[in-house]
Amino acid sequence: MSVNLQKGQKVSLSKVGLTAGIGGGLSSIVVGLGWDEAKQAGGGLFGGFFGRQQDFDCDASAILLRNGRLVNKSDVVYFNNLTHFTGAVKHMGDNLTGGGDGDDEQIVIDLNRLPPEYDRVVIVVNIYQAYTRNQHFGMINNAFIRLVNMANGQEMLRYNLTENYGGMTAMIFGEIYRHAGEWKFNAVGSGTKDGSIGDLAQRYA
Repeated sequence: MSVNLQKGQKVSLSKVGLTAGIGGGLSSIVVGLGWDEAKQAGGGLFGGFFGRQQDFDCDASAILLRNGRLVNKSDVVYFNNLTHFTGAVKHMGDNLTGGGDGDDEQIVIDLNRLPPEYDRVVIVVNIYQAYTRNQHFGMINNAFIRLVNMANGQEMLRYNLTENYGGMTAMIFGEIYRHAGEWKFNAVGSGTKDGSIGDLAQRYA
């Protein structure tokens, strides 16, 4: 059974896994992220009856931290660096529109393969060319992050972002971190005005 989180809530992934009936320990997880374009008012004869949807190119990324800091640009896994050099984190590809049901982008993390010097994986999403296109997260609905056990495809937890993020061009969705010898998840849900993944990454440098 999946656990629904609130902003700022922290949970142990091993305990969530046990609650979900996962045996044999937790190894690889899928981080799924999704969002929908909000309907905008249309023009012309049918503008009052139909809305039009605007395509948003939202890019999910994973920022791997060592002792809480980003020490090398190769530790950012995104659409131009799909696989971390350790093989522990893999981006499954870029969705250019955000259309369709379910996850829009996915990042696979093999917790057992992640070297011990990495203590945190921050999951972020930015709107590509947000300022050029005059787009922000206030124009996006139903944004969420969820963690799935890769071994059996079972969703362990989900965090739905419900606040008004008007004016925010990027989002820190959540973070997976080591604490006292176990992996935990923190539902962050913090909007920023960063214009690119490079700007977001600089927050941790």
